[in-house]
Amino acid sequence: MLNVLIGLMMLGMAMDLDINDFKRLLRQPKPPAIGLGAQFILLPAFTYLLTLILHPAPSIALGMILVASCPGGNLSNVMTYLAGGNAPLSVGMTAVSTAAAIVMTPLNFAFWGSLNPDTAAILRRVSLGPLDLFMTIFVILGIPLVLGMVIARRWPRIAGKVRGPFKTFSVIVFMAFVAGALANNWNNFVTYIGFVVFAVFVHNALAFFLGNTAARFARLNQRDRRAVTIEVGLQNSALALILIFNFFDGLGGMALIAAWWGIWHIIAGLTLAGFWSRRPVEVEAAAA
Repeated sequence: MLNVLIGLMMLGMAMDLDINDFKRLLRQPKPPAIGLGAQFILLPAFTYLLTLILHPAPSIALGMILVASCPGGNLSNVMTYLAGGNAPLSVGMTAVSTAAAIVMTPLNFAFWGSLNPDTAAILRRVSLGPLDLFMTIFVILGIPLVLGMVIARRWPRIAGKVRGPFKTFSVIVFMAFVAGALANNWNNFVTYIGFVVFAVFVHNALAFFLGNTAARFARLNQRDRRAVTIEVGLQNSALALILIFNFFDGLGGMALIAAWWGIWHIIAGLTLAGFWSRRPVEVEAAAA
């Protein structure tokens, strides 16, 4: 049932995508390559280092690694637009990162999660391997992604009518996931709320920092920098939650991290978008 719900959420998102989103990135590959590199290489690696520094409980550390291994969330498209960033680039990166996550999420999670003996013990306990994650992610991401794009292309009028209800449905389901994760782990939440809030704040700030720093080193223009920063800073925490419920039986520390990420990155993203919206893009930088 949970897989069906997340699959329907992804189907709704996919109906906003088009094959041209992918073709557009091929014409200007540098910005999306930088964004995806920060998303799937830098963020998981630095998240692992962050867990070594903070030394959280193993379940919390594994939750941080899982969130970092997930693709960008589709809220990044709206926030990039509000921030005056390159919205088409954001849409394209979300599409590509969602497709790439079918392979990259299980590989990153299995690799970085197995480096720490404590988190590796949890993976062994649930007998979770990359192939198990790959098959689940393929079902809940890959199939809805293709199906949604086909519907939007072949039956655009139907897609136009159902987009709104699907978006409303997605918000309701996501909030239900978050509420369920907090309710099922309420005692743990009360006990660890201070550390969870702090860890997510630092982790999310790190994600924004890595995206922005990578874009600056690559000398991307301001609109592209804003898109890459927000894309890396907003993770698909709904996917993380569904994987946690599927494979880890809603394991406390993991669920708390993913649930609070889902709330906090919206607050942080809107704050950053509001900040940038009051600072117009410089003409010279935009033309670079």
